[in-house]
Amino acid sequence: MRISHVCLAAAAVCAAKGASSPKLTSASDWAEAAQRAEEFVSQLTVDEKIGIVSGGYRQPSPACVGSIGGIPRLDFEGICFSDGPAGCSRSDLVSVFASGITVAASWDVDLMFNRGVALGEEFRGKGAHVHLGPSSGPIGRHATGGRNWESFGPDPYLAGVAMNASVLGIQSTGVQACSKHYIGNEQELQRTSTVSHDGTVTEAISSNIDNRTLHELYVWPFANAIYAGTAGIMCSYNRVNGLYACENSATLSILKEELDFRGYVVSDWYATHGTASFANAGLDIEMPGNTSAAAGPHYFGDALLRMVQNGTVTPDRLTDMAERVLRPYFLLNQDEGFPTLDPSSGAVFLAYQLGHKAQPHLGGYPMLPARNVRGNHKELIRELGAAATVLLKNVNNTLPLKNSSEVGMFGNAISYPTVGSTFRDADKYPEGYEYGTVDIGGGSGTVRHTHLVTPLQAVQRHVESYGGRLQVVMDNDDIADGRLRTIYPVPDVCLVFLKSYASEGFDRPNIELSWNSTAVVESTAAICPNTVVIIHSPGVVTLPWADNENVTAILSAHYPGEEIGNSIVDVLWGVTPPSGHLPYTIPKTLEDYGPPIFNLTTRSVSADEWQTNFTEGLMIDYRHFDANDIEPQYEFGFGLTYAKFKLEGEVDLQVRGTLSKTAEKSKGTAPGGLKDLWTEVLTVDAQVKNSGEVDGHAVPQLYVAFPQNTTPAQTPAQVLRGFHKIFIKAGETSTVRFSLLRRDVSFWDEKSDQWVIPEGGFTFKVGFSSRDKAALQTTASLL
Repeated sequence: MRISHVCLAAAAVCAAKGASSPKLTSASDWAEAAQRAEEFVSQLTVDEKIGIVSGGYRQPSPACVGSIGGIPRLDFEGICFSDGPAGCSRSDLVSVFASGITVAASWDVDLMFNRGVALGEEFRGKGAHVHLGPSSGPIGRHATGGRNWESFGPDPYLAGVAMNASVLGIQSTGVQACSKHYIGNEQELQRTSTVSHDGTVTEAISSNIDNRTLHELYVWPFANAIYAGTAGIMCSYNRVNGLYACENSATLSILKEELDFRGYVVSDWYATHGTASFANAGLDIEMPGNTSAAAGPHYFGDALLRMVQNGTVTPDRLTDMAERVLRPYFLLNQDEGFPTLDPSSGAVFLAYQLGHKAQPHLGGYPMLPARNVRGNHKELIRELGAAATVLLKNVNNTLPLKNSSEVGMFGNAISYPTVGSTFRDADKYPEGYEYGTVDIGGGSGTVRHTHLVTPLQAVQRHVESYGGRLQVVMDNDDIADGRLRTIYPVPDVCLVFLKSYASEGFDRPNIELSWNSTAVVESTAAICPNTVVIIHSPGVVTLPWADNENVTAILSAHYPGEEIGNSIVDVLWGVTPPSGHLPYTIPKTLEDYGPPIFNLTTRSVSADEWQTNFTEGLMIDYRHFDANDIEPQYEFGFGLTYAKFKLEGEVDLQVRGTLSKTAEKSKGTAPGGLKDLWTEVLTVDAQVKNSGEVDGHAVPQLYVAFPQNTTPAQTPAQVLRGFHKIFIKAGETSTVRFSLLRRDVSFWDEKSDQWVIPEGGFTFKVGFSSRDKAALQTTASLL
């Protein structure tokens, strides 16, 4: 028997395979960087300080999506900001990595960290100082949110672990992580202000959120990012409690005062709507600012200079803004030999935005070959894609597949995208392209393909390798109508590939899989008694055919990146046993999931009428299902394996010393907030046995139920507070240790504005999903 320790959610990540050891950014590291920034800024003129905090100030069109101009007299070459969370967007010869929701489905901290390292290496190789990611906003209040796929899912603990590991990985390469979108950015519809044809302005939607819900749900993952040392935080488009997120002093003070965030707050692109009110509230950089490529208004630059000159914004505030921008630059030693910007970036960026228009040069940028920064990252992408695949159904051990002589592939989601390497017109085609696989979503977070292995390529190569035959039908209309006359004989196994597309800029109209998916499955299953369904989706979907007896297996693989075909073949044929678990709940209907997207487009509204009240509070996803006793299709944390795991013995709980009710402020603060909140207060041990004949990865999960009589109303029935992905050989047993921080067993008390451990009995439950009927549990008081 061996013992496996679960890494503290924000204190460290496990020893990462094939990567340098992660290092938390300490308060002393920040202090040293602050001193260097202060010395540098002391040499600047007021005009130069304005340039540091204003994107594109008095410089030509940037080759990056956003940039801070250089100061040649001080050998400062400027700062390049680049999208996005799943790869170096608007660039050539880069990798398409797994999306955030895919990463969350892996429940693997090592892979989360290693992906961050690989992303950082590619951004650094391109000369981009800032990686605009990772994302935990939207967190996923709505099942149909258009950008949910970019983030790590609706549980703040799981999202926080992923944010922490990602920041550590990215910044280990000397690249700045800019965590986004802060905060309450939960829908695309009316996410920012709009102007009608007659010039009437309608304000952006206001997410109206109580203080407890802010702290325990929406701010939680950002605290993890700050604890890990994130260089920047991007404030979002929407309003929060009536004020734009980038001018909301209440929410920005949570970052800078309560969480002791030492870096900068940068606006989302065109999320600034004023000058003094935004700067004085805590916004440090406006993006994209005053550039010839900018398509919207700007409010810093010369306007900010006038405000400083007339005293509306103080010189001290301007100095603080500039120093905050430069602290991460010195923290990560980006002044010491950082790679130059890839000279192809300008041309690729403008081609991406404007099209070639038959011009040999675009905007003065020569059409130079791009710098190849991919390395061997496709191996990691393949590994992560397989490790994150969730096995939802497996009747009579259908999977892993044998080398069947007759294999069928059905569906329009198996081939290379007919539109080419990059899909740009998401607003015109909300369902995406009809033909072709989908391994990444749309909008600023998309990445253009240099390399793509489709499911058709990978399956065909594998089947041919052992002499089997592959039959293919890609027209979903023909399949749905039962026109399968070309199929003979009936395959031993029929692989049906379904997809759903999502993108920045619009929300999904529903959570059904697209392109006549239900009819495709039912028609295939009607002739094929061994139908295996593979889903590539942005997150929550409905599966009305899940109980069809001829659907013998279901795999959910999300958006796994450029190795999409190889990853799924590895799982189907058992090279990599599935070990992913759902990072959200799959409902039986959309109505089961929770509040719908707030929508007033059916009528005329006043300028300030887009207001959505988060009355559900903490009750989203599995918390909502628990509170309302709703039976899901598949619960949060669910995932099958080819191995057989079971929990043995009893849960062992050990409290560390004597606890006080509230965190001790005398211990001080550091990035992440009160130091006492980040100290270990108890451990929970449980034994996991692999009772099967196949080696595999188990994902035991720890859920905590707070005392109901001493916590406020609307406290969830249970919350995730620990997990671990552990490899166990057949027949062996491992003891898993969950380490809980004070923060993990505290709630935010709105009366005293502090974290409080409640009196009474806590229940600690260890299982393999949120509704595991075989879970082990114990109850104890902590005070």
